[in-house]
Amino acid sequence: MRPWTFPVALHAGPSREPVFQQIAQAIRADIRRGRLRPGDPLPGSRTLADTLGVHRNTVLAAYRELEAEGWTVAEQRTTRIARDLPQTPAGPRTEAMGRAGYDLPAPRPRKSLREPGLLAFGGGLPDLRLVPTDLLARAYRRALGSRELLGYGDARGEPRLRAALARLLSEMRGLAVDEGRLMITGGSQGALDLVARTLIRPGDRVAVEDPGYPATWATLRAAGAELVPVPVDEAGLRVEALAARLAEGPIRAVYLTPHHQFPTTVTMGAARRMRLLDLAARHRIAVLEDDYDNEFHFEGRPVLPLACEDPGGVVIYLGTLSKILAPGLRLGFVAGPRALVELLAARREAADGQGDQVLQRAAAELLEDGLIQRHARKMRRIYQARREVLAGALRRHLDGAVTFDLPAGGMCLWLRVDPAIDAEAWTARARRAGVALITGRAFDFQGRPLPNLRLGFSALDEGELEEAVRRLAGAL
Repeated sequence: MRPWTFPVALHAGPSREPVFQQIAQAIRADIRRGRLRPGDPLPGSRTLADTLGVHRNTVLAAYRELEAEGWTVAEQRTTRIARDLPQTPAGPRTEAMGRAGYDLPAPRPRKSLREPGLLAFGGGLPDLRLVPTDLLARAYRRALGSRELLGYGDARGEPRLRAALARLLSEMRGLAVDEGRLMITGGSQGALDLVARTLIRPGDRVAVEDPGYPATWATLRAAGAELVPVPVDEAGLRVEALAARLAEGPIRAVYLTPHHQFPTTVTMGAARRMRLLDLAARHRIAVLEDDYDNEFHFEGRPVLPLACEDPGGVVIYLGTLSKILAPGLRLGFVAGPRALVELLAARREAADGQGDQVLQRAAAELLEDGLIQRHARKMRRIYQARREVLAGALRRHLDGAVTFDLPAGGMCLWLRVDPAIDAEAWTARARRAGVALITGRAFDFQGRPLPNLRLGFSALDEGELEEAVRRLAGAL
């Protein structure tokens, strides 16, 4: 085993307690407070003696005492913490261990769809089995060769990635931006968090879609926003309802997902988009456009972002590469006025300083070579096929129980459940059958039950989708 240092607190001055007993007592205390766990190795006697500046025999005496009391065992020339430790009475110190000594807000409940053996429809995650890890790994190794990337860099993000991303947004999304109007962030959620903490003051009213995306509500509230829910219909956010809420007071910003509304998947129509931009310009409302899955539009003409037609300069465009590659890479971005990007960079410098420059350079290389664009086209074909498989399976196994409109794009279906069916009870039974899905209640601003299910089809292959729907029907 490689030698390692192990700080042990000994008395600073003269003490009537022998040093070997001080060492033993310190190790006992570390075991009680959880620093040392059953089976953990202790450093070699020579190593610990050098660290503490004592004779090796002193450390050996401490180890012998701990072994005699059952705290440690000798295994293969290594002293380890015993796996069956003696029971010790819990005192006030041990009972308080791990608890905060100050007030904390109540934790928000968190639900995970990730369990072994569970077929999880999820909320529209990419299939991680299809990530081009070999290409990414090679690009990352090459980026590591640029040692300047291991130092401090531009808070706005690695320049080559911003330049490559600007070209991508121009070619694929119709945005007229340059690298000075772009900032790389930790995913689209990180982009929203940074924008919210920069723009929003405590008490500012921010309009959000209802139903909508709860994670963004939490982010906006954390920045001090007072959220104003605005209803969504078959054409997206209802602009007339947003205008009516202005009568109650000014609105600082509106957050929306106009391309594929989250969670209903509907696309905001052209006329409504123009009314929204006009309203925002007249009332100086910042429009936070989250275009999280733009690449996955399967039918009809591509729908350009609001940011492409923004004469009033009110749109702040949020996007991500997570849906093309993988969410764990945390590659998002913000596009907006140059002055806003400078403010965001200053805010970031006061927090974490910058992102992962090596990863960003690797992503830049893949964009420059067209590999990410090629991968996006491949994923679009695969996800479109999976959409068809899921729709067909639902029609065969659940005809009458659910209805849906096939979305022109995106990574999910939004199902309408027959009013005679308890969607919440059905979902609970489905989970026991090995299928995880999300009901409409999760997306309602008031947490009310909605007769809807959101089924993501991108993370499951064709066979898994068929099996998941079969189990879902069995649970019904």
